[in-house]
Amino acid sequence: METRYAIHPEDMKKYTTEELRREFLVETLFELGQVHLTYTHNDRMIFGGVTPAEQELTIKLDKELGVEYFLERRELGIINIGGDGAVILDGVEYEMQGRDGLYVGKGTKEVLFRSSDANNPAKFYINSTPAHHTYPTVKIDINKIVPLETGEPGTLNERKIYQYVHPNVCESCQLQMGLTMLAPGSVWNTMPCHTHERRMEVYLYFDMEPETRVFHFMGKPDETRHLVLKNEQAAISPSWSIHTGTATSNYTFIWGMCGENITYTDMDFVKMEDLR
Repeated sequence: METRYAIHPEDMKKYTTEELRREFLVETLFELGQVHLTYTHNDRMIFGGVTPAEQELTIKLDKELGVEYFLERRELGIINIGGDGAVILDGVEYEMQGRDGLYVGKGTKEVLFRSSDANNPAKFYINSTPAHHTYPTVKIDINKIVPLETGEPGTLNERKIYQYVHPNVCESCQLQMGLTMLAPGSVWNTMPCHTHERRMEVYLYFDMEPETRVFHFMGKPDETRHLVLKNEQAAISPSWSIHTGTATSNYTFIWGMCGENITYTDMDFVKMEDLR
């Protein structure tokens, strides 16, 4: 697990492209047989990828977090973006097909990840945040989620929003997690853009061809910057930053949020004339 520290927006104004990428971009999340995690000091979220091959994988962060086991004081959200697999929680197995999700409550001692076929491995994307209460574990089947449909072809932002860890689906302490899928011919999300000073966010971009690139815009609304991402890379978005993007083709992304509240619509929209 690597650590990323919080950055003041005034400092970011001086960053080169290389420095911006070093602080806010995570380039490798999924590697066969490996666990790749990042700990960001923005609201202390842990995010990353678990890609089992023939052997099961687990997350052990006792010493790093000052606890006896990973979820002693944390909750966890999981979305599988790869082949079929399973997550085993304290001996209870949950089958996880592609796009299936799982909310795991605080206090779960053993979390194991398994692929059904090492030649088509599961790719478990995880978000974990500090938790003060234990809520029940909930399996979230992609086929049972009724997506929010928004946007339109004329503004290149027709998309479906699938809410996974969300008050409409399950209880959580502060974690929210979901998946947004853009329709063919649509590339923008979300414009007009917004911030939410009360919550940070991490974006994972995927479902992209090798040559496709996402331009992820960030920074204060009047001092914007951008990152260029390829398939299965992630961007950290501090609470003071916009988080919007466009790409050379349609794509899918997972958003994970944590902070003061779990009100999905708590956003501070930015007027187009205020963007710089």
